[in-house]
Amino acid sequence: MEENNVPYWAILELMGHRRVGGKISETVIGGVTFLRIDIPTVQGGFMTQLYSPQAIYCITPTTEEIATSVAKYNQPEPVYRFEIPQHASPEREED
Repeated sequence: MEENNVPYWAILELMGHRRVGGKISETVIGGVTFLRIDIPTVQGGFMTQLYSPQAIYCITPTTEEIATSVAKYNQPEPVYRFEIPQHASPEREED
C-alpha cells in the first residue's frame, strides 16, 4: 500500500479496542519495524506513538480531515508525573 515510507493519514484500530486517527509511517528501532502514528492533539501539535505490527487490528486509509476528527474524540492519555515512581537520589558519603 505504501511505497518509500511516505506518511499518510489513516484510522488505526488496535487490539485492546483502541482507535486513533493520524498520520502513519514506519519506524525501525533496533532492527525492528514499528508503525508510527502522529496523532493531532486538541491543543495543536502532535503526540507520537509507536506500535508493534502484531498489535494492529485494522488500518483504514482516509483523509486528513476524517483522521483528525477521529483523533479529536480518541485522544491518548499522556504519561503523568504521578505514574512515574519518585526515586530518592543516593546520598553521598563525605570523605
